Amino acid sequence: MAAHLSYGRVNLNILREAARKELREFLDKCAGSKAIVWDEYLTGPFGLIAQYSLLKEHEVEKMFTLKSGRLPSADVKNIIFFVRPRLELMDIIAENVCSEDKQHSPRDFHILFVPRRSMLCEQRLKEQGVLGSFINIDEYILDLIPYDGDLLSMEYESAFRECYLENDQTSLYHTAKGLMTLQALYGTIPQIYGKGECARHVANMMLRMKREFAGSQNQILPVFDTLLLLDRNVDLLTPVATQLTYEGLIDEIYGINNGYVKLPPEKFAQKKQGEASKDLPTEPKKLQLNSAEELYAEIRDKNFNAVGAALSKKAKIISAAFEERHNAKTVGEIKQFVSQLPHMQAARSSLANHTSVAELIKDITTSEAFFDNLTVEQEFMTGVDTDKVNTYIEDSIAQKDPLIKILRLVCMQSVCNNGLKQKVFDYYKREILQSGLLKPQTSSRNNYPTIRKTLKLWMEDANEQNPNDISYVYSGYAPLSIRLTQVLARPGWRSIEEVLKMLPGPHFEERQQLPAGLHKKRQQGENRTTLVFFLGGVTYAEIAALRFLSQMEDSGMEYIIATTKLINGTTWIKSLMDRPESQTP
Repeated sequence: MAAHLSYGRVNLNILREAARKELREFLDKCAGSKAIVWDEYLTGPFGLIAQYSLLKEHEVEKMFTLKSGRLPSADVKNIIFFVRPRLELMDIIAENVCSEDKQHSPRDFHILFVPRRSMLCEQRLKEQGVLGSFINIDEYILDLIPYDGDLLSMEYESAFRECYLENDQTSLYHTAKGLMTLQALYGTIPQIYGKGECARHVANMMLRMKREFAGSQNQILPVFDTLLLLDRNVDLLTPVATQLTYEGLIDEIYGINNGYVKLPPEKFAQKKQGEASKDLPTEPKKLQLNSAEELYAEIRDKNFNAVGAALSKKAKIISAAFEERHNAKTVGEIKQFVSQLPHMQAARSSLANHTSVAELIKDITTSEAFFDNLTVEQEFMTGVDTDKVNTYIEDSIAQKDPLIKILRLVCMQSVCNNGLKQKVFDYYKREILQSGLLKPQTSSRNNYPTIRKTLKLWMEDANEQNPNDISYVYSGYAPLSIRLTQVLARPGWRSIEEVLKMLPGPHFEERQQLPAGLHKKRQQGENRTTLVFFLGGVTYAEIAALRFLSQMEDSGMEYIIATTKLINGTTWIKSLMDRPESQTP
């Protein structure tokens, strides 16, 4: 199931196995038959760690979604609630426990908090009079989840909001703990670089935790050479820009959740001749997206304009492979052809799926609305008219376009102008009554043009088909976050000291002492490995740009990516919008 996690430079299956082991140990503590009641948000991340078969081996007979009212009937000895530490979920659990039928043989209740226990939640259960009903209250520390061979995410959706709007550092503590777990499995990371306030906090917590565990130094040869901690706040432009890679556009248009996407079924229907259209499927087509699928690994990070050519080239290769059957004359040749058949059929099915996905995306990217929106984005990125009310935004507001689409553009204008001029800010605010990430200008100096020129954030002749620079992922715009990563590797941040001072938060470097004898002896030509951790979220286009840097022949660096959450502009802005008070843990 998870073989693709071990193909990369760092075997992330080790992390997955450690998480599975802890899950098995917890389930075995609850002797006898079990039913799990799931906080629905956790089912996706857990699916990446353990399938139902593993739970079944440990006597899990039933699974339910946590909801108000009575629990469904289940003839089991143990009921285990798998939940995030949120107060509103405690109220539902209390309701479930109170409505338990006392006539039947009593069942044992357990709570497993993910990723940490919470005193506030336990207090709420006490107030509801049910705390004493639980045999076992425990925590399952699921901080970093392997999503692919080079990608880890905490899937902590409110991290950015908590850090920047609520001044709550809980997610940073979880990040530091997750990085300590990683170091326990893969060795101490000798060098830490960071940019931003949150990065500084995480590094401080890590160094403090390391001092506290000074006696239990692990004797593992370090797998990572460097850790780079980057605040999302350092680069607010990239997440609101429309991603133009294949994977980025799938996420922008349909949303990728825990490695799966749900798509409109019409394009995937196998129409037989004479079949009536009423028989077409109505359920969305669900596709798993990761590097285990050969074709997807090949095209996911390409600019969408280069995907059509890649698919038709693949179609020719597959077609030629099937034609080979006519050349198989001897028993040995026929046997060899038959043995390759399953792989060829899987490749053909994969090609059919991605051709359909590409057609769905093309319908959108060739529309006038998409082109107009992109034109405005690129004008802002290049500094055109960022200081006045934009007519396209004005029209979008008048036509009552989706609020998030408007907010993304206004936020981009604000970032590219170092805040909006007061009269522009007031106009937008009055028109949309939502300020989100907007801010009026506090100083007349706009540093964005200097940052753009110094770091070459806009490349006029970005080559989408055969890229030679990371700017291909946004058809001209090089993500600031990834430029900073690239410059750190070579020639180093000292060369851009002035630009770093213009960006928010401190920049720093720390070294962690390694136990004697654990210093890496590097072979000639051996690449260094850097873990880049995005605090507050990362987009698929940024991931594509880092993979591009890993594959560059002369980079000498391979990147593993970690984040608090995989985001796009829409999901990110949604996470910042006001939520009900009850949702705060």
